[in-house]
Amino acid sequence: MNCEACNLKELEVESFEVREVLRCILHTIVFHRALGLIRPKDIDLELFDITYVQCGEIEVEKKIDDKIEQIITWIAKHPNKKIQICLTFYEVKTKQPSWFTNKIERLYWEQWNINLNVIQPTKPPVGKSHHSKLVVDPGEEPEELSSRRTLLEQSLQEVLFQIIKFVNEKKDHVPPINDGVIYCPFEITFPSTSDSAFGIDMFKRMLHSGGHPSMLT
Repeated sequence: MNCEACNLKELEVESFEVREVLRCILHTIVFHRALGLIRPKDIDLELFDITYVQCGEIEVEKKIDDKIEQIITWIAKHPNKKIQICLTFYEVKTKQPSWFTNKIERLYWEQWNINLNVIQPTKPPVGKSHHSKLVVDPGEEPEELSSRRTLLEQSLQEVLFQIIKFVNEKKDHVPPINDGVIYCPFEITFPSTSDSAFGIDMFKRMLHSGGHPSMLT
């Protein structure tokens, strides 16, 4: 099976922006690859003037939120470092078991590379209003904060358009829809242990998917 891959534009974010940025990107990807009947839910970002759509499935929300918390914990231990988060879709196939293979096999058919350059703010945000799109940091000039936030918001919108463009152009590799399936099985990985282990894991995935991913940037 051919595993298509999309390398999303790198975003420069401060640590307190990671949660909202990842929620927006991950949910947008999963929503656009939903297969069955879903209950779309519009979500307004608090830090940016952007609205995205979730599938409305509790399992999906929990899976994404749990992984984001793990990523945030990793970032806190590795400040001022770039990180790539991979969201990979797969289908499960049952095959004849043998001495060296499992009965259940994951066939990866699509991979999304989310690239973040996480920088630390000079001072952490001291508070935010749920009625405001801005987090006020008294240690930073309003003009500087507004300019940086505007650039990030524009970049995030570009990433969302990149996602929509990819899903509209790349459809032939998507597996057939099975009755009762609402969303495609997926996993989210990041270099939680070491960069070398992460690379080995991705190499194994390419082997299971039958070849190198076809990259689209």
